[in-house]
This record gives sequence, structure tokens and C-alpha cells, in this order.
Amino acid sequence: MTMKKIVVLGGGTAGWMTVSLLHHAWASKGFQFAVVESANVPTIGVGEGSTPALKQFFDKLGIAESEWMPACAATYKCGIRFANWAGRAGYDSYFHPFTSTLDNNVLGYFHHHINARRQGHNSYRAPDDYFLANVLAEQHQAPKESESFPFEQSYGYHFDAAALGHFLKQRAIRQGVEHIEADVEQVQLTTQGDIRQLVTHNHNAIEADFFVDCSGFKSLLLQGTLQVPFVSYANALFNDAAVTLPTQSTDFLPSLTTSTAMTNGWRWHIPLTNRVGNGYVYSSQYCNSDDAEFELRQQLGLLDSAIEAKHLKMKVGRVAEHWRRNCLAVGLSQGFIEPLEATALMLVQYTVENFILAFEKGNFTDTNRNQFNSNINAQFDGIRDYIVAHYKTSGRKDSQYWRDNGQNDQLSDSLRYVFQSWMQGKDFSEALRKQGIDRFYSDVSWMCLLTGMGVLPPLAAGESTIQVEQDRRWIAEFLRRSSLNFPDHRTYLTAQ
Repeated sequence: MTMKKIVVLGGGTAGWMTVSLLHHAWASKGFQFAVVESANVPTIGVGEGSTPALKQFFDKLGIAESEWMPACAATYKCGIRFANWAGRAGYDSYFHPFTSTLDNNVLGYFHHHINARRQGHNSYRAPDDYFLANVLAEQHQAPKESESFPFEQSYGYHFDAAALGHFLKQRAIRQGVEHIEADVEQVQLTTQGDIRQLVTHNHNAIEADFFVDCSGFKSLLLQGTLQVPFVSYANALFNDAAVTLPTQSTDFLPSLTTSTAMTNGWRWHIPLTNRVGNGYVYSSQYCNSDDAEFELRQQLGLLDSAIEAKHLKMKVGRVAEHWRRNCLAVGLSQGFIEPLEATALMLVQYTVENFILAFEKGNFTDTNRNQFNSNINAQFDGIRDYIVAHYKTSGRKDSQYWRDNGQNDQLSDSLRYVFQSWMQGKDFSEALRKQGIDRFYSDVSWMCLLTGMGVLPPLAAGESTIQVEQDRRWIAEFLRRSSLNFPDHRTYLTAQ
């Protein structure tokens, strides 16, 4: 093995997460690491939500919540509430939960009632009512169970993205990662086509054996230098822009993200300890930035506010190869799926962890590169399909944006099969396994989405009303009693 030095181009959360994982895995093997970061290139810094995968990241590195959360104004996230998406009477909102082992006690009821409703029976089917995460979110509780409670609750986080990048940066530097502040003006290749060195503005050359491209949408190394093609998702996901505005935090502290459908997209509400993050993700094909900002300000009651909005453009899709020659792309440089399910950092983590496994298994050669690229592409495409399903299943027709989303037929074969299996009452869990997409989102996630949107066949017959009501009362009481083991969200964070 001759591999000794790895250089990461670009900082931000993605760059410092990447080098943290690589250093953790390979510092003991004699690898050296450096991050090249420009002071003239601002980070995007608005990805402020996560999936439960981020907890695994901190656990792997041995970073306690009491160490990083206060530094990043972080809060807990039990899941996402989707409001005003369905456009159907009786379906005002639904909750996508992060589940726990305790939920196994009611999952049998969940599957039974929803599958009965798919068969046309008038069965109990409100997905919110089956999961502890929803109860905790509704009551502004932290998903941190008491010591006497034997069930661990799964959760994600909300956080200040810029602060998280800074926290990981300072930690990595203390552990020996070299930080080089420079603007890269030229990338030089070897005669074989590998990246040999980065030439900076002051003509210093930065050499390495392997490079990681975290340069953002610009993708200076992978797309710019190595000419890896970009596969756009624009025909399936219309949103390509966002506008953000912060507001003051409230006395109570929600433990969920709220996603509310708007005229030409949707807006997020992310509670931090010191503020609330708000943003409107929209399609520039249907409205301009001024109109989007006006609609967001109107919704937030900030029409006369002097708070400055931040406007962003998004490049939605993925690269054809995430690893080519001696370069790996991570973060925005490898692709981006709009932030509806907060998957950006999960994809960073998934990419780096799978690269570590593939590179080690191949004795630090490119032996497993093709398999790795296929795996990451499947991950991106699987998440894309789940996000597309939110728009395709919406019954909203109040704007051209929503009408076009509902009529969009640019669906993958896999997603078509999922929809057909659902509406035909087939074994839905088996359908997801057959398509190989249950590893991206579970049957619970898909069932919450489709039922929450009101995508159901016409009613044909009824189950026993008495039995359904008995089930409903038992589940509600079970979750109520379980929630007594969890603290108030803000009180818990204040005491950390």
C-alpha cells in the first residue's frame, strides 16, 4: 500500500464530516489528511435538519451530545409533519416519524388497519396515531427516555449548519488534520489522468495520493477536471431555488420539522435553541425570487421586517460516477436531492462510510470502484423516488405548479411499480423488497406517506366498528403512558 496522503478540497459541514470519518478510520494506518478551504467561497449553510443517521456519526466518533449540541444551537427531531400537501378533504397533515423498538408493540395494528383500508374497508388508518414519535412531537418533548424506560427512541437533530461545520473543523484540526486556507486556481493531472496536485493562487502546489471533492455545486475536481457527467433530476423534481428567513424562537420548543406546502413548492420550519430557521423551496419555472420571498414573508408575518432574506439556487441530481480515478466527490459536488426529507448529510455519511469499506476491501485500490458507484447511485435514485412520491400523490390543483406535478409522468419503473402495488392491494412490504428500495425508506415510511396523502381506493365494506374503536383507544392509552417517560424538550436541553 503506497497511499499516504488524502486532501479534501472544500470545508463546510460536508468537508469536515468527510475528513472526520476518514481520519477516524485511517489515521492509525499512517495516513495524513489536509483540508483546503477558501476564505472567499461561502458555504451554503442552510441544511439544518438530519435523519437519525447523524446520531450514528457522532456515536462513531465518540462525540457526546453535551459537547456538540450547545455549540450548534441544536435541538432534537422526532420526525417531520407535512401540512397542506394532500389537497384532499380530511387530510390536512400527516407525520413521518422516526420509529423506536417500542413501536413494535403497535406495528401489527398499523399494518392490519392500513392494509384493510387498502382493501376498501372502513378501517382505522390515521398513521399519526400509531407512533410514539408523533406523541412526543405534539407535546414538545425530547426523545430522551428515562433510565427506567427499556425502549430507546430513534431521533434526528436540528442544528446551525455553519456552527456544526466550525465545530467539526476545530475538532479535526486538534486531532492533527492540516488546514490550508487557499484558493485553488489550477488542477494538474498525471500522464495517466489522475489528479496530481492543486495549484493555489500564490502558486503553491498541494500534492496528494487521493483527493476528495467537497467544492460544492461547482464540483471543481470530479465534474470540472475529470469531466464526470451530471445526471439531472429536473424532469422529476421541479424545485431549483430557495429563500430563507430566520425568526425568533418561541417559549415552547417543538421537537419536529414542519414542512408546509406553498403555492409553488413548500416551506420548512426548523426550531433551534436560539432562533427558528424558515425557508421556501420553490421552482423558478413557476415564480421568481421576489414573488417567493414575498409569499414567505407573508406567511411569517414579516412583510414590513428589515430582516434580510438569503436566496439560493439548487442543482438537483447526481453525478454518473462518485468515484473516478483518484478522486471521490462528497456532498453538493456529487449531487443534491432537495431538502424535503433532510437527506443531505445522510448521503455524505453514507458515501464516505461506504467508500471506506470499499477502499479497504480492495486493499486501497480501485478494485471495488464500480460496485461502489452503483451502490451510491442506487441510494440517490431511491431517495429521489420517495421525494417524487410526495409531489406525484398530492391532490392540490390550486396552481399550475401543483397541477403539473400531479400530471408528471417522468417516474422510474420502480416508483410506478410501488404505486401499482399500493392501489391494487398487493403485499406492499414485499413489493418494496422486490424493488430493493425498502433499504432506503421502510414500508412504514411509504405507508405513512401514501395514507397521509389520502391515496386510497374507494370504500367498499366496513370492519367491525367496535373492534376498530377498541384498537384506537388501546393504542392511544399505550402511547400516552409511554410518553410519561420523556422530558420537556427545552427543559431537557437547558439542563444539559
